[in-house]
Order: sequence, then structure tokens, then C-alpha cells
Amino acid sequence: MSSVAGRVLVTGGSGLVGAAVLRRLAVEGRETVALVRSERASESVARLGARPVRGDVLDRDGLARALRGCDAAFHCAGVVGLCETDTVAMVRTNVEGTRNVVEAAARAGVRRIVLTSSAATIGEERGVIAREDTPHRGWYLTAYERSKHEAERVAFERGSELGLEVVAVNPASVQGPDRVSGTARLLLAHLRGRLPVLVDVPLAIVDVDDCARGHLLAEVHGAPGQRYLLCGASLTVREALQIVEHATGIRRRRWFAPVRAATALGGPVEIAFRALRRRPPLCREAARALAHGRACDGSRASRDLGLVYTPVEDTLRRIIDAFRRQGLL
Repeated sequence: MSSVAGRVLVTGGSGLVGAAVLRRLAVEGRETVALVRSERASESVARLGARPVRGDVLDRDGLARALRGCDAAFHCAGVVGLCETDTVAMVRTNVEGTRNVVEAAARAGVRRIVLTSSAATIGEERGVIAREDTPHRGWYLTAYERSKHEAERVAFERGSELGLEVVAVNPASVQGPDRVSGTARLLLAHLRGRLPVLVDVPLAIVDVDDCARGHLLAEVHGAPGQRYLLCGASLTVREALQIVEHATGIRRRRWFAPVRAATALGGPVEIAFRALRRRPPLCREAARALAHGRACDGSRASRDLGLVYTPVEDTLRRIIDAFRRQGLL
């Protein structure tokens, strides 16, 4: 597939990745439709230049309406979560929702779907640099990782059966000015002096704009049935904080705890917060994921798709500038 044309659908267009994809499509002058579940999401995607269509990935009729007349689709919708007491909704949305999108796209005559998967689906052993062909360890760190791995498998299998081209992009931790949760929240806490104890584990990062460009390049150049890791940098927590300190001039006293100590805390913290009927800030699966860390090789997307990555220093500076604009620092 060497060229693209026609209308395109984006699911999850009000989320971090979906919104970045919509912005990129608007820059390229593409006609876009966005599947939305609420009035707020409808207004959000309309500001990004997309025509909102009410529906849900679990709503086959809504998908059919949204896909009508589309030539391609970006399936960015999904549930991300750790420490969930009920993972049924996550699995249903991520796995069954993906199946629904692929099947509805095939019925609508769509030629290609770009699936927003995750670097977590690689399933590499701890200490291994993840590549697209790295053997899976055979077990899952989190329920989220399991759901995304199963969703990717379903997309490839059903796409092949239905004659639909499915290409997966597997972003590492997506970072940018609009990110206010996860790693960005921890970074802000550190800059405010509220995170004195850290764990020095490897991080894999991709700039949100690079992630969006990777999606569009996969639409044009990606090989059906293949996955492309999107990762601009792999570095340790210590290295990331050195970059941040240099950019901000803010230096905080910090201590690095052993990885085993952080892992051991997951169970007691979860039990205590569950007893109080409160959402735990740390749980067993989150502690496992933290201790595992992640390093990825995103070079295949550069070689095969032509993706040029933003230097990680620039990404972190953009995040810090956004914190300052919002009055958070």
C-alpha cells in the first residue's frame, strides 16, 4: 500500500494518542470521522477537525455508521489501567472491542486498519531490550498487558481471515505536553519535592507527536500482519531525572530504593487500601510492572516506515514547559 486517500475513521479520538493522530490527519488535510461516546468527546474531536459519530466499539450499529464510506481506520480506543478490582470491562473493551472494529471494517469495505497496540504486548524477559520478534516470556505482568496482547492477536487473526490489512504500532510510554498521568505525574511529584524515594529502572519513551506520525506512516508503509515498536529512547529513571534537572535547574534530594523493596511493598499497600475501600496508589501488579521496567528498540519503525524520533531531551522539556504554563511548577 503506497498511497492513501479517502475518508478515515479514528476510534478513541478524545484520548492522548487518538487526539494526536487526529491533529496529524488534519495537518495532512484528510477527511476524518471520529467515534465518540459523549457530548464532551464530540466537542473535543470537532475542535480537531473530525466529524463526530456517536457510538462505541461495543456497539456494532454505531461502528457501521462511523465506518460508512471510510477507506482506512485507526483503532486507538482502549482501556488503560492498573490495580483494577474488576478487569472484565477492560478485557471486553480492549479485546471484544477490537474484534468488533475489525469485523465492522471488513463489512464496510475498509482496506486497512492501523491498530494502536502497546510495547507491553512484546512480553520480553526482564533486562531484555524488546524488539518486534522478541519471544514472549509466556506470562503477563498485568491484566492490561494480557488484554492488549489478546487484542493484537485477535486483530491479526480476524483481519487475515476477512482479507483486511491490519498493521499494529506498539508505542512505548507515550509522553508529551498533554500527558498528566502515569510517568508525567511522577515527574511532577519529583519536581515538587514530593517523591524523595525512587526506583532506578529502565524506561522506554516515545514523544506523542512521533507516536502520531508513526501511525500515519504505518498506514502508508506498514506491512500487513506486522507490528512496529514506537520508541524514541530507552533510559533509566536516574538518567531521565538528570536531563530534567539540567532543563529546569531544579534539584531535589532523592534516594533510590532497591527494586526488591518496591516489589515487596505492592502487596501490603494494596491490602491496606482495599480494606479501607480506597483505590491503592500501588498494588501487586503495578509493583511487578515497575520492577520489570522496559527498554525497547524502535529502529524498525525508522528503517521500514521512515519515522524520525524527537530527542528525549526535547520531549522532557516540552512536558516541563507545559507544567509551567499550567502553573504546576
